Amino acid sequence: MDNRGKRQAASIFGGMGFYIALLVCVVAAGVVGYFALLKTDANPQTAPPAPTAVSEPEPPQSVAAPEPEPAKPVIKDTPIPVEQPVVRPVLKPEEPEKTEAPADAFINEDDAPPVDTAPVQAVEPMVIVQPLAGETAAAFSVDQLTYDATLGDWRTHDGLDIKAEAGTEVAAASAGIVLSAEEDPRMGATITIDHRNGYITTYASLQPELRVLKGDEIPAGTVLGTVGNTSLTEAGLGAHLHFSVTKDGEPVDPAEFLGLE
Repeated sequence: MDNRGKRQAASIFGGMGFYIALLVCVVAAGVVGYFALLKTDANPQTAPPAPTAVSEPEPPQSVAAPEPEPAKPVIKDTPIPVEQPVVRPVLKPEEPEKTEAPADAFINEDDAPPVDTAPVQAVEPMVIVQPLAGETAAAFSVDQLTYDATLGDWRTHDGLDIKAEAGTEVAAASAGIVLSAEEDPRMGATITIDHRNGYITTYASLQPELRVLKGDEIPAGTVLGTVGNTSLTEAGLGAHLHFSVTKDGEPVDPAEFLGLE
């Protein structure tokens, strides 16, 4: 009876042991799979992002503006040597036109017009003398701009600037009547002469002690005053005469007027 019971118990536990062993394997496999899954989630492997092509910005280009050339005053290299006085006729006497009537214009002598027997006065030529002998500091230029060293800008120049030692006498270029002898705010002590044939000459930057008055009738070569440096707009030139000429109100090159060219 005991042996039989033992066999029955062994048979029962033998069959149960198989299922227990099978269950233990399933549980173990589940536990291993669970922990493997946790490990995979804890350390996810993500693919690195694809590199993006980024263009580096070009370095800024510096544009250097060309440096302007230093401005230079308009000064002739060679001085104009002129001995005083220089006399030059610029206007020739004009002869009156002669008109003759045709031979058959009059029937008899009584129909002929009276003959003018008054003498014809000859037009005297305009005598010009050099107002000042010296070196040209700034030439005449009304068609293009020239650099003004005093004001530091570019402008036209309607006269001829002649350098000379302060106190040098300045002469009238031709005979005429003094239109003005005064202190100009820009050009300093200034004298203007009307030569009664469309020409007007101006003498500026003189010393204040002028030697003629408005209304004076003067011959060519009359001393008007002396060289100074009273022009505010040309003070950078030093002692000089600013000499300008107009013909019927239009500027004329003083060098041509004086016969220097």
